[in-house]
Amino acid sequence: MKRLFFLVLVPFLLISCEKEKILPLIDVPTEISNYVSTHFPENPIIQAIKDTDGFELTYDITLEGGFFIEFNRKKEVIDIEGLTKLPDSVIPAKLLEYATTNYPENYIIGWELDDRNQQIKLENGLELEFNMNGDFLRIDN
Repeated sequence: MKRLFFLVLVPFLLISCEKEKILPLIDVPTEISNYVSTHFPENPIIQAIKDTDGFELTYDITLEGGFFIEFNRKKEVIDIEGLTKLPDSVIPAKLLEYATTNYPENYIIGWELDDRNQQIKLENGLELEFNMNGDFLRIDN
C-alpha cells in the first residue's frame, strides 16, 4: 500500500515542481550574457526566464529583434529560433556549409540540439536533420 501511494504521489510532486521565474537582467548568468553579446551584438536581452520542470532546468532568453534562445542547465545553447536569419556564427560549420551549398536561395531561422541529432530550419519551412557530427540524415517534415 505504501508503494502504491508513493507511485501515485511522485508524478504529482514532479508536476508541482514546474516553475518559471523571470530573472532580472542583472541576474542572467555570465555565460549566457557573453554568448548573446558575442553572437547577437545588435539584439540585447529583453526577457530571461529560468524554467524548472521536474529535474530539468533551462533558461529561455528573448532578444530584441525576434530571436529566442534556450540554454540547458550547463548554460549551453540547445535551441535558437529567429523571425529572421540567424547569424552564421551560431550555426555549426558543417550544417551551415550543407545549407548554403544545397539551398543557396534560403537562409536558416532555427537550430535545435537534442539527445542524438541536430536540426536546422530554413525560412521556407524545410527542416533538415543531421547527426552530432554534422552529417546530413534527412529532411524532417
